[in-house]
Amino acid sequence: MRITLDIDLDKVPEPKGEEVGRILRYWGGAAKQLDLATEAEMPLMDSAYQQVGTLRIG
Repeated sequence: MRITLDIDLDKVPEPKGEEVGRILRYWGGAAKQLDLATEAEMPLMDSAYQQVGTLRIG
């Protein structure tokens, strides 16, 4: 199994570093609640709730 975070940096609002950091912190904290044995795909949202990427488990 593999976890893949695919973030389209062209879609991420400024300041990009802060926004990407926020996304990574969110999913890092949520990892303990994920079923890592089952394939899944979830959207990655910026702070304005616009999709900027995808998290995939598989």
